[in-house]
Amino acid sequence: MVFNSLFDKFDYSLVMQKEILINWSPQETRVAVLEQGSVQEMHLERTLERGLVGNVYMGKVSRVLPGMQSAFIDVGLERAAFLHVADLQSSIAARHSEPHTTTPPTNPAELTLTPIEKQVFEGQILMVQVIKDPIGTKGARLTTQISLAGRVLVFLPKDEHIGVSQKIPLEQRNALKQRLQKLVLSVTGDPNSSSSTDQSARIWGGFILRTNGEEASDAELLEDIKYLRKAWFRMKDLSNKLPPKSIVHQDLSLLQRVLRDFVDEHTHSIKIDSREQFELLSSFANEFMPAAASKLERYSGERPIFDLFNIDDEVNKALGRRVDLKSGGYLVIDQTEALTTVDVNTGGFVGARNFDDTIFKTNLEAAGSIARQLRLRNLGGIVVVDFIDMVKEDHKVAVLSEFQKHLSKDRVKTVVSSFSSLGLVELTRKRTRESLAQLLCKPCEICSGRGIVKTARTVVYDIFREILREARQFNPAEIKVMASPEVIDLMMDEENQHLAGLSEFIGKPISLKPESSLGPETYDIVLL
Repeated sequence: MVFNSLFDKFDYSLVMQKEILINWSPQETRVAVLEQGSVQEMHLERTLERGLVGNVYMGKVSRVLPGMQSAFIDVGLERAAFLHVADLQSSIAARHSEPHTTTPPTNPAELTLTPIEKQVFEGQILMVQVIKDPIGTKGARLTTQISLAGRVLVFLPKDEHIGVSQKIPLEQRNALKQRLQKLVLSVTGDPNSSSSTDQSARIWGGFILRTNGEEASDAELLEDIKYLRKAWFRMKDLSNKLPPKSIVHQDLSLLQRVLRDFVDEHTHSIKIDSREQFELLSSFANEFMPAAASKLERYSGERPIFDLFNIDDEVNKALGRRVDLKSGGYLVIDQTEALTTVDVNTGGFVGARNFDDTIFKTNLEAAGSIARQLRLRNLGGIVVVDFIDMVKEDHKVAVLSEFQKHLSKDRVKTVVSSFSSLGLVELTRKRTRESLAQLLCKPCEICSGRGIVKTARTVVYDIFREILREARQFNPAEIKVMASPEVIDLMMDEENQHLAGLSEFIGKPISLKPESSLGPETYDIVLL
């Protein structure tokens, strides 16, 4: 039996009020989402790591290459950008024999494209969007097929295609498409114009429903439609005013995405510690999301905003394997490429009247903690939870219900299964971005991400075998071993007799040199 964690019967009035804290610096933006003073989500964006993908420019064609069916476009970057004929809107328009099909054809082999030299010329001004960042000596890759991503929709201003993500089950796709078409037609015309002329008879752009919009309400869809179309008309207005090689739209920063994606009726306040960014964000909110503007507050306290709720401590804990529970139990969380495992342990908790109650109460507490850790660490994909074995069936039902209740607060779609025959609970959580550990950490260069290293004695015996191989293959006068101090100390002390025996067996002297720069598993054998 499979349970969807987004319950229809869940009373959302019981959801804790949210508070959003924003710590801004020129190099990094950090956002913490709190519920009742407890950190539930952590998001960050680093200035130097933010790419150009999604940015829209008024580009000037600097060179047309008929042989490559491409053109170089000057958009004001260090290197000219690259536009292929397949990414020209006029060529693409010929592909859509049925403009309202759910999935337009995408196989270039089936298409006949108009040659690029018949569509663009040197000096021409084109509105282009970056679809691939510059790499090395290569410039950015561009398209004239502008698309704007919203919270649950993607807007195609130069297309009238209405579609639904193919990741949504087929049986739901047609109904969602019809519903979206009606909503789009209900919000037509220029949002900046008060005139209700025959513009209203047109769809004014296409929309694609994203996978995360499968369960979006009409109100959420309408809000996204209005926001995206307003952003597009603003871009059109700027394109008529700005000179060539100007940027007319920059993909939303984390600060702006906070207003678009995180703020809802349960959000109590949004505090930001930068005066300049507060003013910019207020201006953005007043224009595009007036409901969020009233919740913005500038934090001017002396203590750093994240120190108020010990957020840095919570982040550091979220990078570790062990999570302590208030009862004395604990979780062990291991993240791998394929899946994430969570093991629940009673630890020092012995407070209940009997062992069954101890296990039950530990599992109940663990259910809420696991749901929080999934959000805080942003763990996606398959997650396997090993709750402590419970004998009573009603205990299992209660723990699963508690788990689902906490998961229902997660903005990311989560599907949970019941207890398996082995006593495990499996769930899937949609991957939306890199996990917190992937953002902040990298694999250890010493252990290569294994989390463990060989013991010094194991390394010593590896060295002995390597010396034996080298001595048989070559005929050195002497062999010199360089390794970490711990390995060398062991060879000179406890393993000294074995080292002497090896030296006598190969008939060569063996000298040792400790190197503090070498890792515990690293060594060099030099033949002299």
